[in-house]
Amino acid sequence: MKAAFYTLGCKVNQYESEYMAELLKNAGFEIVPPEEEADYYIINSCTVTATADKKTKQNVRKFKRNHPDSTVILTGCMPQAFPEEAKKLTQADIVFSNKNDGDILSLINEYNTTKRRTVRIEKHESSDGFGSCAIGEFSERIRAFVKIEDGCDRFCSYCIIPMARGRVRSKPLNELKDEIKTLGENGIREIVLVGINLSAYGKGLGYGLADAVRVCNDDKNILRVRLGSLEPDHITDGMINALSECGKLCPQFHISLQSGCNRTLKNMNRHYTADEYRQLCSKLRKAFPDCTLTTDVMTGFHEESDADFLESLDFIKEIGFEKVHTFPYSERTGTAASRRGDSVTKAVKEQRAATVIREAEKLRANFMNRQIGKTVRVLFESRHGDEYRGYTGNYIPVSLKSDTDLVGSELDVIIISYSPEADLCYSEL
Repeated sequence: MKAAFYTLGCKVNQYESEYMAELLKNAGFEIVPPEEEADYYIINSCTVTATADKKTKQNVRKFKRNHPDSTVILTGCMPQAFPEEAKKLTQADIVFSNKNDGDILSLINEYNTTKRRTVRIEKHESSDGFGSCAIGEFSERIRAFVKIEDGCDRFCSYCIIPMARGRVRSKPLNELKDEIKTLGENGIREIVLVGINLSAYGKGLGYGLADAVRVCNDDKNILRVRLGSLEPDHITDGMINALSECGKLCPQFHISLQSGCNRTLKNMNRHYTADEYRQLCSKLRKAFPDCTLTTDVMTGFHEESDADFLESLDFIKEIGFEKVHTFPYSERTGTAASRRGDSVTKAVKEQRAATVIREAEKLRANFMNRQIGKTVRVLFESRHGDEYRGYTGNYIPVSLKSDTDLVGSELDVIIISYSPEADLCYSEL
């Protein structure tokens, strides 16, 4: 039997697809790319925006239309947050939520036995623990995403994720240690710790994110550990000090901002001020002198005025982020903000987003051009013709020509040029 996964959304979803794929492989399934013919097509959905839901629905229908004799399976965040909408997608033969990832094999067996459409969507409960899950490889790569946290307690006014993911819960440290050991023995060299609200890892359990980093840092086969997206108000001085003692931690921090305007942050129900965010950036740069800071920025949130936007733009330029993911606000049904209405026009949102992108590109180019002439250490991950590509610890993408297979090698190279079109630094030994 052949199964193909089509994954939408974040690194947590990618991890969960790997987990389900391993469950199927261990049961004798062959995992193939979604472009190939398969007996089962699994769409692992994202629901963070209405556009994500639209893509999910389109892909469910497409796979059933193109492969009418195959079994189409819908899972992920969309069924969890909007179960009634998911049930209406009758092209999906099996529908289940992200709470039931570990049941994929039994759900397939149930469907094959009964020959009837199978729908299993269980609500997240506040008493839920962290669902047992572990992987041993990651799509033949040397860098693996590892989910250590799920759920979110923040309830930002624009966000549906607490509905889709439930409350904060964390992978036990002993389970993480076993998983990291297996990954390292199977050739993984870099671990990226990910979660829905990663910086809340260990909440109420007596341990925290630095302890998870330390588990990876202590594994002899792991060369690097990197962190996924972080929320600023959970990053304490104690956490920063503990992280700075982990020599394998990559000095790259993606800290969600959303806006540099205090009025907008309050409207969003974010739990920090622009000044508190500014202080955090200063502390990180002091503790990690070569670190890069990247972020997410939303434009045109409810009631954002021209003055609010310019305040946010000035803040972005002041911090000098090395990379900014920018997107215009889109109203999400079921959130607190959706009950207020959408007061900024689509044209204004997109115009503001374009302005942020232009300024962010200038910041990016200035930073990358400053790397020319520097000697940096790169972990090479992939081959592209006669070039090998990888990243520095602070996540600068680097290419090196070589006749020798460099995948999995960590080398010191000299950066000789930067291509803004490719967003890639070229190097030599």
